[in-house]
Amino acid sequence: MQQIKDYLDQIASISTSDWDFFTSKLQPRVIKKKAIFLQLNAIENHISFIESGVVRLFIPKENPDKEITFGFSFKNQFISAYDSFLTQTPSAYQLQALTETSLLSITYADLQDVYNNTQIGNLIGRLTAERLFLLKSKREQNLLNLSAEERYLKLFKERPELLKVIPLKYISSYIGVTAQALSRIRKRV
Repeated sequence: MQQIKDYLDQIASISTSDWDFFTSKLQPRVIKKKAIFLQLNAIENHISFIESGVVRLFIPKENPDKEITFGFSFKNQFISAYDSFLTQTPSAYQLQALTETSLLSITYADLQDVYNNTQIGNLIGRLTAERLFLLKSKREQNLLNLSAEERYLKLFKERPELLKVIPLKYISSYIGVTAQALSRIRKRV
């Protein structure tokens, strides 16, 4: 619980009563390595804070080699199929734990309860949504403005631990190249 408190304290000062109400709604979950914990077309009912682990966001394909990885989330970040969570409609993608992952999760209904019954809930919700949007926007800009090699270098400058935990096939998909092209990039750098 301390990790999420430290994260939220960076956003705003939270009263003890608001904190107690919020934490009463959090559910700890442990997801096994490689487990898919949100299936395609399922409605996302949780937004979760990652206490430890790595999560992949991807669009599944019949041929697993054609899957499209479009995001990763790490320790001290929120994870959700956020568009599905907000609209309560089926998700167009899946969430998979790449390592054993510990989460603190809150359901859609409980989050609405936090919004309605705390002074700080709406502010935290808005600021968290803004951070998720900025991450998405940054990814889109990188895809449009940087070469594959620049995206690869930037990814590992920002997250050097990725090489240890994420298979190269997911990294190549994430930066928008084939596994062979990634191999050539890695030989050059």
